[in-house]
Amino acid sequence: MTWWAWLILGAVLFGAEMIAIDAQFYLVFLGLSAGLVGLASLFGIHMPEWLQWMVFAALSLITMFTFRKGLYDRIRGGAPGFHDSVDGEFLVVPLDLTAGSRGRASFRGTDWTVVNDGPTTISSGSRAKIVRSDGLILYVSADAK
Repeated sequence: MTWWAWLILGAVLFGAEMIAIDAQFYLVFLGLSAGLVGLASLFGIHMPEWLQWMVFAALSLITMFTFRKGLYDRIRGGAPGFHDSVDGEFLVVPLDLTAGSRGRASFRGTDWTVVNDGPTTISSGSRAKIVRSDGLILYVSADAK
C-alpha cells in the first residue's frame, strides 16, 4: 500500500474510535500502527506489501499490549461512576429480606440477586449497604445510617 493509504487507514481507525460508544482504545492502537507504517513509507523506508502488513500487525499487538491498559485506566479510572468494586454502596430492597435469604433488587439500572448477609431482616423499601459482591450476587446488610 502507498504511504497515504496507510495514513488514511490510521485516520479512519482513529475516527471510528471517537464515534464508537465504548471501543476501549483498541482502535486507537490500530490507527497509530497504521500511521506509523505510513510515516515509515513516507520517509523512505520501502517495504514490500506483505512486510508492511506484518509490521502493522506487530506494531498493533506490541502497542496494544504494552500501553492500552495503563492509558485506559488513566483516562477512564477518574471518570465519575467508574469503580472496580460496588462494596460500600447502597441500594433499595423492594421486598422483605430475612437473614440469609435471597431476592432481587435493581442497582445501576440492572436487576441483581441480593442476599441478606446481616443478622436482621431488611424491610421492603429500605436502603441496604452492599457488603461484598461475588459475580452477579450482591451481599447486603441493613443500613445502620
